[in-house]
Amino acid sequence: MFEVGDKVVYPHHGAGKVIRKEMKDVLGQSREYLTIQILYNEMTVMVPTENAEAAGLRSVIDEKAVDAVLAVLKDDGTQMPKNWNRRFKHNRDKIKTGDIFELAEVVRNLSIRDLDKGLSTGEKQMFARAKKILASELMYARDMSEDDAMEFLEGLLEEIGTERSDGGSGGSAGEDLDEALVD
Repeated sequence: MFEVGDKVVYPHHGAGKVIRKEMKDVLGQSREYLTIQILYNEMTVMVPTENAEAAGLRSVIDEKAVDAVLAVLKDDGTQMPKNWNRRFKHNRDKIKTGDIFELAEVVRNLSIRDLDKGLSTGEKQMFARAKKILASELMYARDMSEDDAMEFLEGLLEEIGTERSDGGSGGSAGEDLDEALVD
């Protein structure tokens, strides 16, 4: 499924490159493993080839999907729980899916929340991590350097924030979600 040199995304960690595909004996079983060098934190992850799909490993998006991701970032925010614990869990669960569009929603919603009301310490850390994960995939998808990808994303969020504060969208990210929908 994946070969050495393929650019892939590992949920929770971001984009990376398959640097090895090899057989390893672990706990008495011989299995094929993919070794992935994760871009933004220089972590190395080993994933059994047979579990790659179940672990959420996927190929990096193409240019057409990049346009759709940018549209998500520019879209109005979605309603989020008022309680920061529930909001944090809601966003964490979206990041865990490994879906680039869910990740873009988290980045967008946290960006809007940061501008409107500020973020808790945990949300600030989540926001920084989510931006790094998103930038790592944009880097590969648009053939950019890591720094250029982060600058691109930061610039885009700043531009979107300026447009919103100038009376642009009137998004609903700051609105409270009905308790019945949250649980």
